[in-house]
Amino acid sequence: MTTHHKWTVNDIPDQTGKIVLITGANSGLGYETALALAGKGAQVIMACRSLAKGNEARQHVRAQFPDASVEVMQLDLGSLTSVRQFAKTFTDRYNRLDMLINNAGIMAPPRQETVDGFEAQFGINHLGHFALTGLLIETITQTPASRIVNISSSAQYMGKINFNDLQHTRSYSRYLVYSQSKLANVLFTFELQRRLEQAGFDTISVVTHPGFSSTHLQINTANATGSKLERFTYGVMMPSVAQSQAQGALPQLYAATVPGVKGGEHFGPDGFLQMRGYPTRHRAARAAYNEADAKKLWEVSERLTGVEYTILRRSREMVS
Repeated sequence: MTTHHKWTVNDIPDQTGKIVLITGANSGLGYETALALAGKGAQVIMACRSLAKGNEARQHVRAQFPDASVEVMQLDLGSLTSVRQFAKTFTDRYNRLDMLINNAGIMAPPRQETVDGFEAQFGINHLGHFALTGLLIETITQTPASRIVNISSSAQYMGKINFNDLQHTRSYSRYLVYSQSKLANVLFTFELQRRLEQAGFDTISVVTHPGFSSTHLQINTANATGSKLERFTYGVMMPSVAQSQAQGALPQLYAATVPGVKGGEHFGPDGFLQMRGYPTRHRAARAAYNEADAKKLWEVSERLTGVEYTILRRSREMVS
């Protein structure tokens, strides 16, 4: 673990001229990230499933930073059609992307499926972002010193990729499946970094987790299950243990903006059990360093989404 000073949003360098895309930017960590980067001069695109909620969040950002450049675009990560439509609209409109922050996610709902038939946590948290990143990778890699920041969770440390039942049709444990999706985020980050390096690009792929932060994820989980126990547990734990969502957003802001961050690094809070605190570099889950699993997950993800990172393969062949 590497310890840094108590880094806050005040330490973010000026972001004027940078184009930033944040998924799930209408609430929680995504909103805090959009707010901070807009305040530092970045041109922020808030990619949200609900345009109404996105526009409301945009109004809150503009209320604090009236001159901020903030745009809302509709994106449903649970639909590959929506992901493709979003990517086309974005690339038609923009020819650069300095930061892609893959922040959106769901946590531990009862088993449900995306419109494409994927188990929802794996489909939204991993496959949706895998597809989005792949469809934007040419624009990203053409942007000097660009960064891809994936948001995982400390649940990764309990995660296991069940290649025999990725969609968990045979058995479903809400939190184990969530852990699988969060481990997948880290495996994807590390494999993407290896492929970017092999292809000779200076784009970096970094992963973070927010510790235990008070966002809408927990209450959404409790509401989705109707569990009185979960409502009680989160009601007791959140005020006494969790840090604010603004504090929870610091690791992804650090990874996205601090000079000297290297591809393949993993950041989280510096406090006890990485639950709260200021951004610092940590080792990810041991399973995240299994390169064979990372390669297999990549190949499965390409097959399931139909999105291939052609430019990385083409550039790798040219280098070799």
